[in-house]
Amino acid sequence: MHELSLAQGILQVALKAARQGGAERIMTVYVKTGAFSGVVPSYLDECFTLMSKGTPAEGATLEVEEVPVVVRCLDCEQESQIDRADACCPNCGSSQIRMVHGRECFVDRIEAE
Repeated sequence: MHELSLAQGILQVALKAARQGGAERIMTVYVKTGAFSGVVPSYLDECFTLMSKGTPAEGATLEVEEVPVVVRCLDCEQESQIDRADACCPNCGSSQIRMVHGRECFVDRIEAE
């Protein structure tokens, strides 16, 4: 379950940002994950809840937003959002595509006080 290590990393980033901002308590952590990242949001939330116990993030809400898959066509050079099952450029039909977005997982922002 890679969600456990992701939750640990997310917690470290959030705690560092809170310390740097002089906050004592983290209220919400906003995370973006790509559709191809393999992250299961409910598992990530459970792991974050466990990892944050006893920290300034204990009780914080984890808001996970899925980033759509965006590809760049190597033939027509257009960037397009596609469904996970698509393997062709929606503009020209070429199968020569490269993923630009869809595998990421990062802390977008935090709310703290």
